[in-house]
Amino acid sequence: MEKNNYIYMKENPVSRFLLNDTRSAGLWLIIRLYVGFTWLKAGWGKIHNDAWIGDNGGTAVLGFVKGALEKSAQSNDVPGWYAMFLENVVQPNGKIFAFIVAYGELLVGLGLILGLLTGIAAFFGSFMNVSFLFAGTLSTNPLLFILATWLVLAWKVAGWYGLDRWVLPKLGTPWTKVDYHQSTNT
Repeated sequence: MEKNNYIYMKENPVSRFLLNDTRSAGLWLIIRLYVGFTWLKAGWGKIHNDAWIGDNGGTAVLGFVKGALEKSAQSNDVPGWYAMFLENVVQPNGKIFAFIVAYGELLVGLGLILGLLTGIAAFFGSFMNVSFLFAGTLSTNPLLFILATWLVLAWKVAGWYGLDRWVLPKLGTPWTKVDYHQSTNT
């Protein structure tokens, strides 16, 4: 019988506190609300803008794609493979992508504000940030990407002051109370 050798690396106290300790939940709440309101405001503006959703839906996305394609032709700000994706997938389906972006931003914002499936909401927010960055748009995208990535890492405590505190245990991701002094000795 083969013997398995495992190496256990104890987590450092800083990451343990930030990513696994509900005492850090207040910090994550502040970050979550900032990122959430930023996404909510962006999505709300889009769903009430005719160039995104409505009779002229998709024209804003097509303008965005046009600008990204021009950047791609002039510089390396937009990678060639991403320019091809924009040209061949997004451009012909501008109305669909406008809907996805507008409502995606709104849902990410609501998820983060409510603390509902925080890690998943933050992941999709960071995914949109990366998409905008690949298209050559800086704005607040680098900051939001970093904060969203941290929220994904801290998913266990980032939604503690939110609906995750009650929803995640029902989904099979329970939190358990441990004696902090006992747990630091193991």
